[in-house]
Amino acid sequence: MAAGRFRELFDGGAKPIIAMVHLPPLPGTPLYDEQSGVAGLIESAARDLDVLRAHDVDAVMFCNEGDRPYSLRAGIEGVSVMTRVVTELAPKDRPFGVDFLWDAQAALAIAAATGAAFIREVTTGVYESDMGLWNTDAAGLLRYRRQLGADHVAIMMNVTPEFASPLGRRTVGQVARSAVVSSLADAVLVSGPMAGAEPAIDALQQAKGAVGDAVPVLVNTGTKSTNIAAFLGVADGAVVGSDLKVDGYTWNPVDPDRVERFLQAARSPRAAS
Repeated sequence: MAAGRFRELFDGGAKPIIAMVHLPPLPGTPLYDEQSGVAGLIESAARDLDVLRAHDVDAVMFCNEGDRPYSLRAGIEGVSVMTRVVTELAPKDRPFGVDFLWDAQAALAIAAATGAAFIREVTTGVYESDMGLWNTDAAGLLRYRRQLGADHVAIMMNVTPEFASPLGRRTVGQVARSAVVSSLADAVLVSGPMAGAEPAIDALQQAKGAVGDAVPVLVNTGTKSTNIAAFLGVADGAVVGSDLKVDGYTWNPVDPDRVERFLQAARSPRAAS
């Protein structure tokens, strides 16, 4: 069931490319633009989404990337506004997902309310992080999914989270395998140390080697037109955000030329899979 929940989203397509739609800061966060307001959030996200939909990305994922510094608990205002944005912009022509930094239950609630097909979150392990001590709860999240009647929502579990270091000695491979067997991940994600930073290729190889074909293993941060071919030689797909932006900067608008360059670089390894 777990392996199918994610793979079925892409009609058997090989190595999906999931492009990020980064929202500007939401109300109540330090960098929120009160003058532009919620209408400005929608306008900014819609502009990026239009560019991505004009290209051959397999899915998009909405994320509150602008809410620095990040919190481990979402506020009611953030969840409600992000739900409004996603509801207004949700594409009908491809799957879409939701990520709320860093509250997994908030992401799942938004997904259930908006019809999203998947979420991306950190759900297993304990970490020291920029947000303080980070303790996760996969059991609570999957039970919440059942309570919401949202069993169709695939959960992509990030096993090497950004802005954090694990408290423990397990290898990436051991954590990835446990996320599948014990925590019932629908897909496993491998990240670098922060947004836009690539993971070590050997970390990706460890995760893929441990998980095999049980569920897809995707590279989650740091994919670029210059390295995507190498990553897709190992990974079952990729999430991309920063490299698609003007000057490759995470918080800039999406650049159509960079989107085309990235997809062109990804085309050959995807076709060979």
